[in-house]
Amino acid sequence: MLPLLANRHTIVLMQTSQNRAPRTFVDYDSISQAMDIIRELYERKLKKLNPATQNITYDIGVLYNFIDGLADMIALVQKGQFKWMPFHHVIKDCDFRRTFTRPWSH
Repeated sequence: MLPLLANRHTIVLMQTSQNRAPRTFVDYDSISQAMDIIRELYERKLKKLNPATQNITYDIGVLYNFIDGLADMIALVQKGQFKWMPFHHVIKDCDFRRTFTRPWSH
């Protein structure tokens, strides 16, 4: 992860499709918290596509493809009181190099 910025306030701005209507932003207390939510967004999509599956395994490459498939996503990480540092596709800068196996919560 970006060690010097790991516990910094982070705002994620995202647009999930070419239609501008679903643009949204969410703020978090840390980069890792923001990345967890982005991962959970992908897992909700997987659950919707595979409703009968109890567990699913995927690797970081598949998650990156999901992120790349979004119309737009950027993270703004607070660097100072009134300073923000932009990170395009910030999740790729984080230490997510592992395989995920998740049970669905019902």
